[in-house]
Amino acid sequence: MKNSKNTIAWIPIVIALSLIGGIWLGLHFSNKVSHTSGQRKLDNILGLIESDYVDEVDIDSIIELTIPKLMANLDPHSTYIPASELQAVNEDLDGSFSGIGVSFTMLTDTVTINEVIPGGPSEKVGIMPGDRVITIDDSLVAGQGIVNTDIVKMLRGEKGTTVNLGIKRNNSNNLLTFEVTRGDIPVNTVDAAYLINPTTGYVKVNKFGRTTYSEFFTSLVKLKAAGARNFILDLRGNGGGFMEMAIMMANEFLPANSPIVYTRGRNDDDESRVFSDGTGSFIDSELVVLIDEYSASASEIFAGAMQDNDRALIVGRRSFGKGLVQRQTTLPDSSAIRLTVSRYHTPSGRCIQKDYQLGKRGTYEQEILDRYDHGEFYNSDSIKFNKDLQYTTAGGRTVYGGGGIMPDFFVPNDTAGISSYYINVLNAGLLQRFAFEYSDRYRERLSAAKNVNEILALLPPDDELLQLFVSYAAQNGIPARWYYINISQGLIVNYLKALIASDIIGRQAYYEVANTIDPAFNQAVTHLEQGDAAVPITAQGKVN
Repeated sequence: MKNSKNTIAWIPIVIALSLIGGIWLGLHFSNKVSHTSGQRKLDNILGLIESDYVDEVDIDSIIELTIPKLMANLDPHSTYIPASELQAVNEDLDGSFSGIGVSFTMLTDTVTINEVIPGGPSEKVGIMPGDRVITIDDSLVAGQGIVNTDIVKMLRGEKGTTVNLGIKRNNSNNLLTFEVTRGDIPVNTVDAAYLINPTTGYVKVNKFGRTTYSEFFTSLVKLKAAGARNFILDLRGNGGGFMEMAIMMANEFLPANSPIVYTRGRNDDDESRVFSDGTGSFIDSELVVLIDEYSASASEIFAGAMQDNDRALIVGRRSFGKGLVQRQTTLPDSSAIRLTVSRYHTPSGRCIQKDYQLGKRGTYEQEILDRYDHGEFYNSDSIKFNKDLQYTTAGGRTVYGGGGIMPDFFVPNDTAGISSYYINVLNAGLLQRFAFEYSDRYRERLSAAKNVNEILALLPPDDELLQLFVSYAAQNGIPARWYYINISQGLIVNYLKALIASDIIGRQAYYEVANTIDPAFNQAVTHLEQGDAAVPITAQGKVN
């Protein structure tokens, strides 16, 4: 009962502290400023609560609840990271974590292994794709309704520690037991790197982590050795990461003394200008960069450097518009804050940060949906830029600040093949489930394939694969509606092939198949073939 009263008692305190919490942050975490009257007032309030409040409360817990509300009153990208989450947040960009080396999905409430990382701890003990995890350290996990995040916590752990897995495998009636010693697992940020044709390479980068430059450079070197002279860099859906990685990648394509980015902050040490050093290995290669509305931050730094130097052709849709730079500071209790300390500007001088108001994150987050509602995903005529924020590239082309990177060639969101049937089976997860179950059923035969072409040759004809899926969907609650199925058949079959190839060979195979019907990808290939990416770029994007 006392705990209940205490919880209720905290509510007005949390609200009050949220209103004046900004002062508290300066009081406790900054040695650079003297105490203001407001800071002294808050210190007195905290003292009074601790000494005189009617119920005994934990001041630290109240402050912990207050800090996120405090940060929410700043710009949309300044944030607080609790100590309990910091390791996972850092691992996402640091390039590795300690675990068992598998990727998995939850199928019918069972952990099902999709991929085993080559050379990782699980492969060393014999765990295979398609294995079902029934127990973890003698605790039943199959059919228990355990969410993905909790499974991840059970599988990850300190390097050198062990975890015992009870595995169900299709070719065995018995539960198989494996003891896996956790080790360092790489977090790859390059999803795919392959030759599209004898002279063109494709690289997909999903984020800018600590290892991205080395992964990217290695991929380019291998593709060049295989014959690639020109490249397509896919940054669609890449929300950013470490700015330094984008700078190093840009340096590979720019001649000496080309501006890449400059930052401008409140303090002198937050200002910098970065130029290329002329040591890049791909200065003479033609380049097309793919972006969309979810390409943000470091993706925009790279795309902006290429566009403003007239160095690469930008294809796709207007990028997100994040022009703020955060610095992460770890606090004494192992929590952290990511605080915006500067704005970055592309070589032409533009800041591409879209509009925001302090403390109004909901409106900011709604902006992408507003673009959709205004028709921007489908028609470049719907895009409006502030003509007062007009800049010019090195070659005199017009570009704009204040709202993301506008591509040189706009590609609308593709709706061809989309029908109500496709949406229903997609939302139900049936495409993924069918592909995995098909891969699992024929894994021994399909695993003989060494590349995508060999995988596709082993699959049934398109009409037969479609019929198999339609029957499967009907058995799982989505009845066949052939008028709509015929509209979506090309999309369904291609997606199934991409998923099956990914299950058998790995993630890169997904892109090798899916890209064949991707309009932005195919337009990029066409622009390279037509010479539109020849340096210097002269194409002028249409802006209203």
